[in-house]
Amino acid sequence: MTKLEQLIDKLCPNGVEYKKLGDVANISRGGSFQKKDFCEDGVPCIHYGQIYTKYGLFTDKTLTFISEDAAKKQKYAVKNDIVMAVTSENIDDVCKCVAWLGDDEIAVSGHTAIIHHTLNPKYLCYYFHTAMFYAQKKKLAHGTKVIEVPPDKLADITIPAPPLEVQAEIVKILDEYTSSVTALQQELEKELTARKKQYEYYRDLLLDFGVHGGATSEYEWRTLGELCKIIVGGEAPNDCIRDSTGNDIYRFPVWGNGQDVYGYAKNYTVEKDAVCISSIGANTGAVFFHSGPFTPIIRLKVLVPVSNSINIRYLYHAVSIIDFAPKKSSVPNMSSNDIKKAKIPVPSLKKQEHIASILDRFDKLCNDISEGLPAEIEARRKQYEYYRDKLLSFEERG
Repeated sequence: MTKLEQLIDKLCPNGVEYKKLGDVANISRGGSFQKKDFCEDGVPCIHYGQIYTKYGLFTDKTLTFISEDAAKKQKYAVKNDIVMAVTSENIDDVCKCVAWLGDDEIAVSGHTAIIHHTLNPKYLCYYFHTAMFYAQKKKLAHGTKVIEVPPDKLADITIPAPPLEVQAEIVKILDEYTSSVTALQQELEKELTARKKQYEYYRDLLLDFGVHGGATSEYEWRTLGELCKIIVGGEAPNDCIRDSTGNDIYRFPVWGNGQDVYGYAKNYTVEKDAVCISSIGANTGAVFFHSGPFTPIIRLKVLVPVSNSINIRYLYHAVSIIDFAPKKSSVPNMSSNDIKKAKIPVPSLKKQEHIASILDRFDKLCNDISEGLPAEIEARRKQYEYYRDKLLSFEERG
């Protein structure tokens, strides 16, 4: 019998009590400072956007500060509080959180919930990333373009509340397991990075036909405007049907800016496989391959070959080495004309197919989630999540 099993058998032999979060925590909203208020030194702070991109599950140091003046009217988290981001662009990220373990009070931005509680902070933060919590937050979330879970609604979340000794033992186990899984994932990611560099090396080598301009008997440089029809993605379609739970269901996938979402609009449907380029935002210039049929939406430009003289997979690899320079503005962007002017080398169709077949092998190894190193990384992640959720599932008292 493990130590955890012994503790559960001794301290809660009749099951674990489940409580409402509101019974073990005070939940308040964050303050109002913005990223423009950051300064070199001052009052430590956490901005809600950093929870998605900069922090892990726990931290005892902040990455940013605001001035004393800006901090006067802010809301603060103290040691062991959970800082949760309550708005996001998708249901998966909303309610992502970080446990504050530092000794100082920290200012917390808007779009957050500050959870001041009586549980083990790591235990609670681990629970907030389980499938059990996900199922509950999904019922509380609302919105379309911006998903929100109101902080006051979090009080209704049900959580298992075993004795603190049990919580501490679970945290010890998960900390050790997290550390070992993280180390393994880092090794796999290093290997994946090396494979990607290998792919890029062979891609550049195989597509190095010479300097732009001019032509030979082996190839010619042609613009994408000559080779392809450029389709501009539109607004996400509204027409849909509803499933039994009220969720939208669409007949074809909608694809925009490299992210899969769901939707259908007949006017925009691309029936064939195509090369897609993100054309607005931080991802501008990124190149993706997408299988048809699909519906491109805003932020996406789609390249569909207009003749049989170009192999679609060769087109994808050739376009992926073009350095699309986005227009410098508050929001980077790229027009259809910018894409039409770009040139790629076009050898014979047989040569295209040969190059594409070689590069596809490297690309598959690097990017296909169903096999290769990405699959191994994904398998480790799922194994970790399964083990974590098992540790945080208890027989309920009574």
